[in-house]
Amino acid sequence: MRILIAEDDALLREGLALLLGSVGIEVTAAVDDAEKFLDAFETDPPDGAVLDVRMPPTFTNEGLKAAIEARRRRPGFPVLVLSAYVEDRYAGDLLSGGAGGVGYLLKERVGKVEEFVDTLRRVVDGGTVMDPEVISQLMSRRRADDPIRSLTPRESEVLGLMAEGLGNADIARKLVVSDTAVSKHIGNIFAKLGLAASDSGHRRVLAVLAHLRS
Repeated sequence: MRILIAEDDALLREGLALLLGSVGIEVTAAVDDAEKFLDAFETDPPDGAVLDVRMPPTFTNEGLKAAIEARRRRPGFPVLVLSAYVEDRYAGDLLSGGAGGVGYLLKERVGKVEEFVDTLRRVVDGGTVMDPEVISQLMSRRRADDPIRSLTPRESEVLGLMAEGLGNADIARKLVVSDTAVSKHIGNIFAKLGLAASDSGHRRVLAVLAHLRS
């Protein structure tokens, strides 16, 4: 796997490069702004990228826009976007392209090396991953009479894992339950939320996010 890094914080940028190198992932380049990212993207095309949402010059959404531009130039190009804060609007913008291979994580997840690398691999393999804290905050904003409140604690837990891009088998292993139990929980979730069931991980994440943001 060959990954391009775009992060303006020098310490985190070098840390990411060392982290990926330590698990056998090649870093094609590690740059500090969106313009350099797109240049490196064209010069030595990687298999995927890790980008900070906020980069120079305005430190607003340059990284996000660069990620979307890379996917415009190369549809389906895998991007894992990092943010210091929960900004669900940016997450929605990234996911709205209609294809997999996208992820949105809080920077604090990078410290959990095994989980971070697993997330990156899932994104490069075409999966969709949403930070669980984004889902948690969106769920907490719902009205008291909203259908989301009707979910059982276990169904809420399954919903969060679905949003992280996990398939049924992975959810079953994480919760130590059977695949059949997971399928039943997911069926209940979609029924309660009025969403169409889907076997596509990306469509499932989109459906969950769309409902929570509505």
